Amino acid sequence: MEKYLKKYQAAKMYIDGQWRDAKSGATRTIIYPFDQRQIATVAEGDVADAREAIAAARRAFDSGEWAATPAVERGALVLKLAQLIERDAEELAALESWDTAKTMEESRWDMADIAGIFRYFAGLADKDGGEVIASPIPNTTSKLVREPVGVCGQISPWNYPLLQASWKMAPALAAGNTIVMKPSEDTPLTTIKVTELAEEAGFPKGVVNLVLGAGPTVGNELAESVDVDLISFTGGIETGRKIMKAATSNMKKIAFELGGKNPNIFFADLVEQDFELAVDYVLNGIFFHAGQVCSAGARLIVEESIHDKLIAAVVERARTIKMGDAFDASTEMGPLISEKHRAKVEGYIKLGREEGAKLVLGGGRPKDPALQKGFFVEPTIFTNCNTSMRIVQEEVFGPVLTVETFKTEEEAIRIANDTTYGLSGAVWSRDQDKANRVATAMRMGTVWINDFNIYFAQAPWGGYKQSGIGRELGQMGLEEYTEVKHVYQNHATEAANWFGAK
Repeated sequence: MEKYLKKYQAAKMYIDGQWRDAKSGATRTIIYPFDQRQIATVAEGDVADAREAIAAARRAFDSGEWAATPAVERGALVLKLAQLIERDAEELAALESWDTAKTMEESRWDMADIAGIFRYFAGLADKDGGEVIASPIPNTTSKLVREPVGVCGQISPWNYPLLQASWKMAPALAAGNTIVMKPSEDTPLTTIKVTELAEEAGFPKGVVNLVLGAGPTVGNELAESVDVDLISFTGGIETGRKIMKAATSNMKKIAFELGGKNPNIFFADLVEQDFELAVDYVLNGIFFHAGQVCSAGARLIVEESIHDKLIAAVVERARTIKMGDAFDASTEMGPLISEKHRAKVEGYIKLGREEGAKLVLGGGRPKDPALQKGFFVEPTIFTNCNTSMRIVQEEVFGPVLTVETFKTEEEAIRIANDTTYGLSGAVWSRDQDKANRVATAMRMGTVWINDFNIYFAQAPWGGYKQSGIGRELGQMGLEEYTEVKHVYQNHATEAANWFGAK
């Protein structure tokens, strides 16, 4: 898999149809989180580079050529990009695993999803012909049309670099916008590669732009610039607040997905009937990708009567999770993304102990000598938790599970909703009426019943409360990248004779 890294030893940015170094000449070293090995060197852009990219996107949009391209042709280009992603899926998967240290199996799943996302929005590109309104005024017609917003700044995170970028890139291009992409500075490789594929697909100059660099410089410029019409961001709440303030420069449209602290509710009736299934989905909910998932089931909320039996089995299974190299087929969980992030997660583990939660598994770094260079944290489980604890309320974004208990359906709902987040959650029960009552009462953008962490391109994704603004995926995901225009026409205009008529 190292063969795919060869061309990324001096990777450039893509601005106005050209691959460029940073104007300052600065570069950034990209490391593999498993062993801190240097795997790539990429251009490190700043405000000057961001401004050039924004200007290129502005020219490309204002010229009218791309926005005026027939929707069927835009859709064909997005479809061509989907086909190129499928062609190079193995390379993309390897680059994603080098960037994030997630297992190759996970990265291959991501690439299949990403190709599907581009295919879906390619298909939607020419499906909205507008809406005719029955005008109440004789001899007139009225219609609504959707038009592209304009220049879109797109800031994507490090946990699912290309997947999250695709959620933004595909609908924006299908709708006729121009884009400036800024991937996380820690994980740029797959976004560079997909930009290469966009160039190969034939998108016009200035339509697709890529700037590499840090959030406080490049990201802030995208948010502040009056020449950017929309900013889409996936990441943490605090950064989201800063971007929202910066976006007031021209009151640009915003679309945010800001994470979650997601409840995974298990009723005794299901656990008693499908015990192994319950154990499996508790583990998958939190330890997949080392818990670095916005929708991770980090809050296990379990009916008191089956708490002890379920937790004992979850702890026993979690002890056997094999941590390791993304390219080792036996690896089940990789490391965290960076030393900085590991320190954050370890800080929360320390806090959980101080708050009185009971540590029943993990809490430290693995002892295996083969894992010492990686940013690993052991699978960690706290019991005796409640919603007054920061370890329960705040997004840890690591392999840390908190366990709360309930006695009644009403208590389960209250506990689940006692959070500033509202991204996703799940309820597990064989009583379908009860499951639907609970799902209806949960204040979250997505609720799964007897499943977890399922999404697909056709259904919108986003959160309530402080988990975000707007939706990605689905028809709504396309609409985020459009403005609505009302067009009214009078077919028999008569003088109003209001001023000075005789």
